[in-house]
Amino acid sequence: MERSSELFHQFLSEVFGDILKREEASLAAGDLSLREVQLIDAVCRTVDQGGDNRSTAIAAARQMPAGTLTCAVDLLVKKGYLTRLRDRKDRRVVRLMPTQQGRAASEQHRAFHRRIADSLLSVLTDQEASALLRGLEKLTDFFRGGPQAPVNQKP
Repeated sequence: MERSSELFHQFLSEVFGDILKREEASLAAGDLSLREVQLIDAVCRTVDQGGDNRSTAIAAARQMPAGTLTCAVDLLVKKGYLTRLRDRKDRRVVRLMPTQQGRAASEQHRAFHRRIADSLLSVLTDQEASALLRGLEKLTDFFRGGPQAPVNQKP
């Protein structure tokens, strides 16, 4: 079990970092940071799924302070990736919407993820892919607050 724990620790600290580096490198030529493109993608997904695209809801879903989101959105509006729209029924409500440029950035981001997934799955057998996907479902549940041991405690 100790060997598995060490391998998993290595995976979390190194492989996640490698994925982020690749993703950042894919954005290097553009004017967006990884966090910005992830925010744009979150807004696009929320709008596409008919979710709550109010600034406060996006901030809560991204687990970020409202002020931090406001600063990020201000910059993305200035760059032309997002726009703010007043709700027609309640003028106090401000909704975030992607622009055409924002949609294009989101699609490039999603295409990057599809290429990574397709490349990984191409080297796995069907059985390995199935086992990996089952493990990833459990990993997702864990990080989204499912059954878990406290991770903020020191050993």
